[in-house]
Amino acid sequence: MQIFLAVMLLAGLALRSGGVVVNASIGLLVTFLPGILERDLGIPMDAGLALWISAAVFLHALGTIAWPGIGKPYANVWWWDHLTHALSASIVAGVGYATTRAVDIHSDAVSFPPRFHFVFILLFVLAFGVLWEVIEFGISLLAGYTGTPGVLTQYGLSDSMLDLVFNTIGAILVAVYGSNQLGEVTDALTARLDDSRG
Repeated sequence: MQIFLAVMLLAGLALRSGGVVVNASIGLLVTFLPGILERDLGIPMDAGLALWISAAVFLHALGTIAWPGIGKPYANVWWWDHLTHALSASIVAGVGYATTRAVDIHSDAVSFPPRFHFVFILLFVLAFGVLWEVIEFGISLLAGYTGTPGVLTQYGLSDSMLDLVFNTIGAILVAVYGSNQLGEVTDALTARLDDSRG
């Protein structure tokens, strides 16, 4: 995935395509995040978690380039946007789950019942999703105002609402299955909080 994103970045630079350059650059940087989190912060990142994070940015970047016979998957493959939103939202939900669970374990003054975790993850992802849609809309307006090609594409209000539905699906998957996949991450965050109390 990193090699593909690096090639995509070079192609974007050669073709002077700002959208491709930005999407490939951000995607490439994010693929290094699991290694940085593990090496510098001691947060365990197994191959599954690294793949989960990398796949989200890889599929997003892949969807922004025109392919022979298909065109841009975001525009021409009906399920592409849904898949990438659900996958990205699941990562946001994972961060929310691991953080709140670590705070819950760490502090005697804080107690989050299981139902709270579920509701918090949904609200956290929906808030982040709304913020993302506003950013997307703002970038689209700015691109139209300046006459430059947009880095992100806004397809209208119905698309934004559908994006939020698939964000919710990603959040529900993490809320239901997060404890199994994020246990080691939660333990590491809890240990860091315990160390900071000192």
